[in-house]
Amino acid sequence: MQDVAAYGTVSATDDLKSMTISRRSPEATDVDIEVLYCGVCHSDLHSARNDWGYSRYPLVPGHEIIGRVVRVGTEVSRYSAGDLVAVGCLVDSCRSCSSCEEDLEQYCDGGLVGTYGSNDQRHGGAMTYGGYSERIVVEQRFVLKVPENLDAKAAAPLLCAGITTWSPLRHWKIGKGDTVGIIGLGGLGHMGVKFAHALGAKVVMITSSPSKAEDARRLGADSVLISGDAEAMKNADSSFDFLLNTIPVEHDINPYISLLKRDGTMVIVGALVPLHDALQAGPLVMKRRRIAGSIIGGLKETQEMLDFCGEHNIVSEIEMIDMQTINQAYERMLKNDVKYRFVIDMATLS
Repeated sequence: MQDVAAYGTVSATDDLKSMTISRRSPEATDVDIEVLYCGVCHSDLHSARNDWGYSRYPLVPGHEIIGRVVRVGTEVSRYSAGDLVAVGCLVDSCRSCSSCEEDLEQYCDGGLVGTYGSNDQRHGGAMTYGGYSERIVVEQRFVLKVPENLDAKAAAPLLCAGITTWSPLRHWKIGKGDTVGIIGLGGLGHMGVKFAHALGAKVVMITSSPSKAEDARRLGADSVLISGDAEAMKNADSSFDFLLNTIPVEHDINPYISLLKRDGTMVIVGALVPLHDALQAGPLVMKRRRIAGSIIGGLKETQEMLDFCGEHNIVSEIEMIDMQTINQAYERMLKNDVKYRFVIDMATLS
C-alpha cells in the first residue's frame, strides 16, 4: 500500500478538504499513474453532496483523469513509464458478461466499478477513490492512451463529457448528410457540437438562451434554434435526423419530439432525474420517432474517441483552477458559471 495526498469529503454537508488515502501497490497488470489534471464533472458535485442518495464516505471524486505513467506491473504490455495516459469513469467490470465481451463495459451486467465510490471486489472490496489525488493505480485494461499532440489539461473532460456525447453520435452513425440538433450548450453540449461538426453533420444548436448563439457558432454550429421561439420551433418541425439532449435537469421533452423527421432519434444523455409533463405518444407513433438513452462508452470506444480527437485536434473548452478552490467551483457550477468545464491543476494539491 502507498499513502497519497487527496482532496475529498467525509459527509454530504462538509466541504472538500485535504486528506490522505491509501492506494494499492501496483500488481502484475496494474499501471501506477501520477495525476496531472482532473476535470470537474457535475457527477462529482452530486456525489459529494449525496444528491442521488447512494454516496459513501470518505469520498474522493474525479473521473476525468490525465496523467503520466510512473511505474507498471511485471505483466503490463501496453504502457511504459512516461506515457501520457487517461482514466475515465470506470476502473473495472465483470469482464465476462455479453456487454463486456462486446467492449461495452459501461453496460456491464455484473455492475461496473466506478473510478470513485464503488466497491473494488477484485481487490478485497476496498472503496475506489477518484482523481482528486496525486496518484491512482488502475489495471491496464482500463487505462487509455492520450495523443501527445493534444493539450493535456484540455483533454481531461474528454473522459466523461467527451465520451458521453461521442458514444451516441457513433452508435447512431452520424455523419455527412445528417442534420443534428444539440440541445443545451454546457459541458456536454459544447462537446456534442464539436464532435457532430467534425463528423461532417449539419449542426444546429438548440438553446433557450439567445446569448449563447455566438459561442455555438464559434464551436462549430451551422445555425442556432431558440427553443422559446414558438414560430422558429414550428418552422423546424420534422427537420432533424438526430437530437442529442444534454439538458441535465428535469424538463419537458415534448416540444423537441416534433423536430424529428420520420424515424428520427432523440438520445438523452444529460438527465438522470424524472422528466416532467406526460410524454405525448402521438408525435412518436405517427412518425415512428424514437427516444433513447446513453451513458459514457466502453474502453475501445473511448480510445477511438481520443484517437479521433488527436487527428482533429479536438479538446474541451476549460477554465483551470487550483485544488484549493474546488468548493467555490462547485458553487459556480450550480449557477452554470463556467465555460465549459473546470479542470484542476493537480500540481496545486500540495
